[in-house]
Amino acid sequence: MNHIRSILTLACLATLAAAAGAQGQGQRPGLGITDIMRAGPRLAPAPAAPRTAPPAAPVQRSAEYIVALVNSEPITNTEVQTRVERILKENAEAQRVPRAELTRLVLERLIAERAQLQQAKEAGIKVDELAIDQAEQTVARQNQMSLVELRSRVAAEGISPQTFRNDLRDQLLLTRLRDREVEAKVKVSDIEVDQFIRDQRTSPNAATQNINIAQVLVAVPESASDAQVASLQQRAQGVAQRARAGEDFAKLAQEFSDSPDRAVGGALGMRSADRYPSLFVEATQSTAVNGIAGPIRSGAGFHVLKVLAKSQPGAADAVVTQTQVRHILLRSDAKRSTAQAVAQLAEFKERIQKGTGDFAGLARDNSQDASAKEGGDLGWSRPGQFVPEFEEAMNRLAPGQVSDPVVSRFGVHLIQVVARRDAKLSQAEQREAARAVLREKKVEEAFETWAQEIRARAYVEYREPPQS
Repeated sequence: MNHIRSILTLACLATLAAAAGAQGQGQRPGLGITDIMRAGPRLAPAPAAPRTAPPAAPVQRSAEYIVALVNSEPITNTEVQTRVERILKENAEAQRVPRAELTRLVLERLIAERAQLQQAKEAGIKVDELAIDQAEQTVARQNQMSLVELRSRVAAEGISPQTFRNDLRDQLLLTRLRDREVEAKVKVSDIEVDQFIRDQRTSPNAATQNINIAQVLVAVPESASDAQVASLQQRAQGVAQRARAGEDFAKLAQEFSDSPDRAVGGALGMRSADRYPSLFVEATQSTAVNGIAGPIRSGAGFHVLKVLAKSQPGAADAVVTQTQVRHILLRSDAKRSTAQAVAQLAEFKERIQKGTGDFAGLARDNSQDASAKEGGDLGWSRPGQFVPEFEEAMNRLAPGQVSDPVVSRFGVHLIQVVARRDAKLSQAEQREAARAVLREKKVEEAFETWAQEIRARAYVEYREPPQS
């Protein structure tokens, strides 16, 4: 399974700002809920296409109207202004961009997305309802809230449940299109890996640093009063004081944290800094290993953070959290739908929990991949080795636990974590970690080129300019 970016690791307003000449960076998982609705994977501003009609002169309009056609498919003024408002509401940087410029950039982004979604449709790429259900649950978990709370927050943003699910579907389609058209074609040579490792050892880059952070989350309900917020903040400060005094952080997490990762002592796992919320990275940037940061406030509540480890990919002393994992994979096809695969794996889980079934035996008899002969064993994995759907579910499991069925682009998985360890990478593993970082960078560059080509091939007819 190839490592790709999660649907939650999407380009946000900063990408739009980059097109206007500002410094951009990718959106991290677990931040604003409506980030998922803003944009697909990072795009560079598209060059003018010879088949694109010039923009019409501004005309004042109050009713709904079409602002552009993309291969005869309309983009409306409401679509543009709705996205502009979401960006302005959730990103302070957006407020420094002139509204007219932001609107233009959003329109260009919508045009690029629409062209890519049309490409996905032509390629026969589909996303079923179960995958959308799972994506919705993932957004809720990564924002440290229940599905009910997520839906309430989305409704408060003026977004209907169906609109939110449609946007999730679009992001999944764009991610799978990216896999198909770009991911598999990118190669990293041994010479490039050697150079990257030399560069990292001589001039470490904080952006590519691997970090392992543990957290205690003291959740703050959306409807909390000022007095309740103050009380919860005091509770978080008490946890931080006890952690700084030397108490076992894992035990504090198990006792006080409102996050699902409390079962594993709050540890979030060794991963690259750009796969953590930027709030966490900024709070711990100057914190030494074993140091405590916080409490810091997010939309979910107050976080107390402990830095468990830091290392550079390719470094001789690189240490990562490795997971020994096994799975049972059932593929969806004409004979078995995704829903039927989910139902069968749910039955396997029940048998395993009751002791009437053995995970390895069920994997050998049923799994539809090469790991079947090994009882589903995938060996010791490092962060980023599996696709995000799989890895997100795996990271939530304590050793011995079995997941609910997990839908990925390969089919449906039942996952069991056997063990975890923090281990120093072998030389071969260091090279693979370095290769993964380089590959992700090259995928981004290749995707930008590919996206520009799709945009240039699309017939775009501009109608009347968007107006708020």
